[in-house]
Amino acid sequence: MSFYGFPYPTRMAIVRLADGGLWVWSPVALTDELACAVEALGPVNHIVSPNKIHHLFLKEWADRWPEARLYAPPGLARRKPELSFTAELGDGAEPAWAGEIDQLIFHGSFAMEEVVFFHRPSQTAIICDLIQRHDSEKMRGWKGMLMKLDGLVGEKGSTPREWRLSFIRKEPARTARQKLIEWQPQRLLIAHGECAQTGATPIIQSALSWI
Repeated sequence: MSFYGFPYPTRMAIVRLADGGLWVWSPVALTDELACAVEALGPVNHIVSPNKIHHLFLKEWADRWPEARLYAPPGLARRKPELSFTAELGDGAEPAWAGEIDQLIFHGSFAMEEVVFFHRPSQTAIICDLIQRHDSEKMRGWKGMLMKLDGLVGEKGSTPREWRLSFIRKEPARTARQKLIEWQPQRLLIAHGECAQTGATPIIQSALSWI
């Protein structure tokens, strides 16, 4: 996948909740093969967009599983009125996944606020665009150089610099970062770049130290 011509490999995540239903986070392009693999896991009950950029494939998923509940991050329902959202995500977990998946919003940006999740059973922080750690081997040429200058490449990857500047109110974001750290995640799952199977808390602290 590319974003304005820049290479942007993207991943999604699926959680099987205690009731057997699936919670789908930041869905990617839907193919027949992927749909079959998903249906083998269980019924799709919840489709979640973590920020107002990650909406490109929501309709495909909603059309395939019309009984699923569709959740919008702050600002997306107004931006995409053609999508029939069930609810807008807030700072507290939805009743359907409370006790299994926690959530909070990084407030304070005039451009975009992202909803971050924490899967309790696996101690995994699920973060979309706030932390990006693209593979340095794949970031080549002048576009790769710009990605590196933007601080989005390798183990020290962080938040796009232009997005950082949009946080004109830092205190709400600092509050969110502190709560995220207090969850003490062991694993980090991100949409763009290298995830971490251990030591997620210090990675998050470092990546979000700009706040």
